[in-house]
Order: sequence, then C-alpha cells, then structure tokens
Amino acid sequence: MSLDVELKAHRDVLIVRLTGELDHHTADDVRRQIDQELDNDRYPHVILNLGGLTFMDSSGLGVILGRYKRINEHNGTLVVCQLHPPIKKLFKLSGMFKIVNEYRREEDALRDLGVTL
Repeated sequence: MSLDVELKAHRDVLIVRLTGELDHHTADDVRRQIDQELDNDRYPHVILNLGGLTFMDSSGLGVILGRYKRINEHNGTLVVCQLHPPIKKLFKLSGMFKIVNEYRREEDALRDLGVTL
C-alpha cells in the first residue's frame, strides 16, 4: 500500500496529516519528509493527524517516537489526533499515551497548544 503525507504550517505548529498505511515500507519516507520540514523551519509543536491511517505497525511507532524525541529536545510538544480504534489500541498497548497526548480534532490540539484558528 501507499501513504500520503500532507505537511501544513499553522503559525508555529507543523500539522502532519497521514493517509494510508504507515509501516516498514513507508516509515523512512515519512521520517525524511517530517525531518526535512523541521530542519527548514523551527516548529516547536507538531500535530500528527492520523485520521486517514488505515494501518500502522511498530515502524510507524518508531517514526512517531523519534519525532517526539526530536521535538522534546527543543522543549516542544508533539500530539496526535483523530485516531481510529485499531491505531488507538496500538498506542495504548505500546505505552505511547504516556508521552503523547491525544485529541479528537486538530482544532482542539491547536487550542490546547495556544494557537487560535
């Protein structure tokens, strides 16, 4: 399968919308695209909108964990939103919710990060 990555800047927040499957076939490309954007512009906050994901494996969790560590090193915040039940279950089982907050909608995450629409 494939994965579509949409990157959108909203003030000091990078919004990443993923659609498709985030697995060992697509993880490196997602990592590269997000890191390239983070290298070009300093975003203290990242919102990962996973509402379009149909599948994610441990490689996808690794991508998210790596971006979390990178953002956290600069005192930023990485959050996720719009998780479908199977993806949410993977986050619960892996313990990701201990370090990453979840929101129902992008707007809720932006508001909590102090950014208005």
